[in-house]
Amino acid sequence: MIWALVAADLFGTGFARSALGMEQREFDYFALALQWPGTICSSTRHCCAANGCCRSEPLHTFTIHGLWPDYDDGTWPSCCRHTNFDMDKISPLMPILEKYWPSLYCSSSSTCFSGRGPFWAHEWEKHGTCSSPVVQEELQYFSTALDLYFKYNVMEMLASGDIQISDDKKYPLRDVIDTIKDAFGASPQIICKKGSIEELRLCFTKDLEPRDCLTTSAMSKTLTKEKHCPRYITLPTYDPIVFSNSTGEVFTEANNNGIYIYTA
Repeated sequence: MIWALVAADLFGTGFARSALGMEQREFDYFALALQWPGTICSSTRHCCAANGCCRSEPLHTFTIHGLWPDYDDGTWPSCCRHTNFDMDKISPLMPILEKYWPSLYCSSSSTCFSGRGPFWAHEWEKHGTCSSPVVQEELQYFSTALDLYFKYNVMEMLASGDIQISDDKKYPLRDVIDTIKDAFGASPQIICKKGSIEELRLCFTKDLEPRDCLTTSAMSKTLTKEKHCPRYITLPTYDPIVFSNSTGEVFTEANNNGIYIYTA
């Protein structure tokens, strides 16, 4: 097995190719980053209406973190165009975004050009603006990510290898990788937290076809041992802490809506 490290979006822009405002070359490939709520939401201590972890029914599927344009050398572009996020532009997608692309935190997200804002604003301004020429505008960015998410259903891939959600069941990391590779046609990246999957990434060419995710040892200095995936990993569940002050309307909507990185 080949073990590799890659910098996550969670760790800031330390490996971004260029500083904000400087010209950045065209990206090489996309990474569709997916989060496992069972790992992230188990650490939730305080709730708010915007946090998907606080819904009355726990999330039992991978949710989208973002669609990230990356470079083959292990770096990535960020904040490429000065275009502020506009919620109105993605209003047709709101029900599906709430369900499959929720924030799993209460704090507002940093943005490139407008300070702080919704989770979606962060993803569009930091990553979506660097997705040209494949993706040109905001609605297309979110639509493209959702299309890939549904076309390449990771839960179905895992089920094909009899890998299920469980608090006590541990699966060989190699089996998880091979199951996804057989179904997807390319090697994913997996990020762990305390032995549980925290994030899983599927990678795509600029033609949106599956490709192996990048393996590089150049990123090893940015990550801690807490991100290492052991030989056996879990897909845990969690008990939600429901936001007590939320309205019935909010939760009706929610209920209808859920590194050590190994690369084979």
